[in-house]
Amino acid sequence: MAGRRDALLTRDKNHPITTSRIAVAVFVGVLLGCIFAFFSPHGFFTSIPTPPILNNKMTLSACESPEQLNALKLNIQSAKEKNSDLKKEVKSLMERLRLAEQGKGHAREQFVVLGENHKAGPFGTVKALRTNPPVIPDESVNPRLAKLLEEVAIYKEVVVVLANTNVLEMLQVWFTNIKRVGILNYLVVALDDRIEEFCKSNDVPVYRRDPDQGVDSIAKSGGNHAVSGLKFRILREFLQLGYGVLLSDVDIVYLQNPFDYIYRDSDVESMSDGHNNHTAYGYNDVFDEPSMGWARYAHTMRIWVYNSGFFYIRPTLPSIELLDRVADRLSKEKAWDQAVFNEELFFPSHPGYDGLHAAKRTMDMYLFMNSKVLFKTVRKNAKLKKLKPVIVHVNYHPDKLVRMKAVVEFYVNGKQDALDSFPDGSD
Repeated sequence: MAGRRDALLTRDKNHPITTSRIAVAVFVGVLLGCIFAFFSPHGFFTSIPTPPILNNKMTLSACESPEQLNALKLNIQSAKEKNSDLKKEVKSLMERLRLAEQGKGHAREQFVVLGENHKAGPFGTVKALRTNPPVIPDESVNPRLAKLLEEVAIYKEVVVVLANTNVLEMLQVWFTNIKRVGILNYLVVALDDRIEEFCKSNDVPVYRRDPDQGVDSIAKSGGNHAVSGLKFRILREFLQLGYGVLLSDVDIVYLQNPFDYIYRDSDVESMSDGHNNHTAYGYNDVFDEPSMGWARYAHTMRIWVYNSGFFYIRPTLPSIELLDRVADRLSKEKAWDQAVFNEELFFPSHPGYDGLHAAKRTMDMYLFMNSKVLFKTVRKNAKLKKLKPVIVHVNYHPDKLVRMKAVVEFYVNGKQDALDSFPDGSD
């Protein structure tokens, strides 16, 4: 017990000494810290400031020669010009987008569901596919045309017309009104040197095909029907490149932009040669054969032909097959291209013949108006005269140029009697 007590007494005596030592150490540490902080406010391990990096452009400029500086200035000027052109293009595209977003009931969406199986919905809700998918563009088909179309086309669409010197005056009326309406995406396929130079001198987009003996012999001297047959061969490349084409004859007056009135839900949309609702859109024609007695009446379906001088064709496989079929038959038969065009488009499959599986739409006959509708009906009707068509195609009359000019006078210049002096048909 005595030893234990002595140890406790010894520890109590040493405790104040230990405490005072700790306090002194803390005081010395704080004091040294204050001294160091005063003399080295940024610490002992300060980083060496890095010199500011010189502007790359200034560094390069000091090493550039006068020739290189001039080249740089030229590049900057060229970039500014390209930027200006791009701004114009963007403005045009935005305008097209604005019009597209207005809707107008046009079916623009393409539904690609090939290979999928579907259950049928409730009665009255089932709709079949109407729009075939576009082909994959192949620029190797014609790189020169592909480059030109990139500059001319809007939304991968373009108006195309074929022309030779025989129709030069009508061509001038054609592109004058296209410009007036504000259509930017159009192209003249020149079939001879004079048309090519004429278009260039009038700031009209023009394309001259590479020499082709099979085409050139017809192109230079052929009449309207002969030249018209060439388009089915020439248009194929446009479709292979992935462009939708609004094919136009030269005897057409443009009064509005047709791209604002196209549905784009079919392979082919064409104006009609019909002159009323029945003939343009189809009707049930009852054939009467009295000798058959009870079965004397036979119902037939009739529609007047599509006009092969004005139609919109999408870049799809059925569309390209249509062009191939028509071009092949015209190369072997002495036939009218419009008749062959309609036969291939409408005739169904039957023994010995596989029909074309292409979707088709008839354009509004009062918007896309043929000259029979205009001169036989519209000009004589006070209400119909107030309607403004998108185009007028002078396809029913041989005196094309004077009637085209009269159409311009009536619809553009407001001359109300401009159409009055012409007969309904031709003299």
